[in-house]
Amino acid sequence: MNFAGQDTEIRPMTECDVDRVMEIALTLQDAPRWPQSAYLTALDLSATPRRVALVACDMQTKDLAGLAVASLLLPQAELETIAVAVSHQRQGLGRRIFDTLALALQAAGAHEIVLEVRGSNHAALGFYRSIGFVKTGLRRGYYTDPADDAVLMRLRIA
Repeated sequence: MNFAGQDTEIRPMTECDVDRVMEIALTLQDAPRWPQSAYLTALDLSATPRRVALVACDMQTKDLAGLAVASLLLPQAELETIAVAVSHQRQGLGRRIFDTLALALQAAGAHEIVLEVRGSNHAALGFYRSIGFVKTGLRRGYYTDPADDAVLMRLRIA
């Protein structure tokens, strides 16, 4: 299952992608710092919950430019992470990754996507609002190091 968009191919993540995915996450201040085992579990189709993990590959450089991981808890899916390498930000790639992810989640039977995001992450909040997510709640003091609230959001996809 390959998805193409302009000069970037969006495709399922493979084990060979994990090191580069971790590098991208490390360069982004607000990306989760998952261990390698978490990404490998996301690729395991027999794991519970099942996950959809995608990467965006720059067709010119062949380098990974972004990623997304969501868990399926049907009829709901949870967006666990979406990240775009700094060199590819502000070019619409995050939206293309998300759109492809949403289609895959919908095909798997999800009717809505939920997420939580740091209240201080204004760029992410703006991105999520721009694609239709609405705030559904707040978990005060949810995050540590640094302390922050978690904003809960959801988007109907079916």
